[in-house]
Amino acid sequence: MAEQSADVHGASLIRAIREACPGASFVGATGPRMVAEGCESVFDMTSHQAMLAGALGNAGRAYRMLDVCERRLRMEHFDACVVIDSPMLHMPLAGRSQQAGVPVLYYIAPQMWAWGKYRICKIRHRVDRLACIMPFEEAFFRDQGIDARFVGHPLADQFAAKTIDSEKVRAIRGLGDLTVALLPGSRKQVVSSVLPGQLEVAQRIVEWSGSGRNVEASKRRNVQTGSGSRSGARSGFRSGSGFSFGVSVANDRVRGVIESMVANCGLNCRLYDNDHSELIEAADLVLVASGTTTLEVAFHHKPMIVMYQASRLFYHAIARWMLSTEHYSLPNILAGREVVPEFMPFYASTEPIAARAIQLLRSVEAREAMSRDLAEVVRPLRDSNASANTAAMLLEMIEHAGH
Repeated sequence: MAEQSADVHGASLIRAIREACPGASFVGATGPRMVAEGCESVFDMTSHQAMLAGALGNAGRAYRMLDVCERRLRMEHFDACVVIDSPMLHMPLAGRSQQAGVPVLYYIAPQMWAWGKYRICKIRHRVDRLACIMPFEEAFFRDQGIDARFVGHPLADQFAAKTIDSEKVRAIRGLGDLTVALLPGSRKQVVSSVLPGQLEVAQRIVEWSGSGRNVEASKRRNVQTGSGSRSGARSGFRSGSGFSFGVSVANDRVRGVIESMVANCGLNCRLYDNDHSELIEAADLVLVASGTTTLEVAFHHKPMIVMYQASRLFYHAIARWMLSTEHYSLPNILAGREVVPEFMPFYASTEPIAARAIQLLRSVEAREAMSRDLAEVVRPLRDSNASANTAAMLLEMIEHAGH
């Protein structure tokens, strides 16, 4: 595994396997969480995770990791190999495992339904079982002759386990009639490209709010959804009384970038380090960078606008020829239609984004409708227990291979 998120999912899977098979032992390319669960580490890729061009710079480390893992596969007996996400790294490892006679389970199926369908033959030949985290993926891969199963989404279990501090939520809401959360991402390059646009949208909201528009007085009421009651939508903005803006700081690596941009934007934005979930829960509208965080916002049933600024050159030269999905953000992909506005893979102006944001802030009915749609989108993922289901799938594969 190459991402810190894969380290989290791997650690959770180890716990689930041990619950079902207490004598199991584990060896692998790890991060600190997997090591803490008792996995012997032969390589650590998480401290050198990278994206796109950065990943090419880590190619040497990746090859060394593959060589180390291959030597262990050939020298020792293993009942199975589990690879988690990161297809560029793990498809070669899956191939080497098959050559060593070790069956392979791939956890968190590659998003080949979105791009790179030409690689499906590699999955078919190198992977014995495929654990899917999106409901529609099972049928997609099974139609390609791959033994795939929907196990649930691991992030759903993490979101459900989080405890929300209601006092902090009330304190954040008390800062303004309506609260707008800005979630610019956890990587410097993403924050640097997305946060300026989010701040521009926030500035347009402030300009609109001070223009004397006559909208409803602010008051709170609960929104009932199919999966229970989440914190409710506030029914509008009282002109002149103020919005509050909060920016989530995902980690120390992006702190300096965020602080500099916020200091120079001329807006009164508060930064939130350890209150990410509370900020989402308190928000009336969320401006969020594309990625798995959109799923977290959806689990809170919060109206959102998804933004991303990819390289136009890369998109036109390469990506647009490889992409095969109508929608790009996870909530819309899961729904199979546009549930939330998405401005990606890039946008030329923030004016249309600001217009959609103001439209949502003006209408409690529009926000409530989006909240209900998001509740339906995430309903199949709730209480899925992905780690336990994947552990059962793995042990079944091992038993079948032993016969």
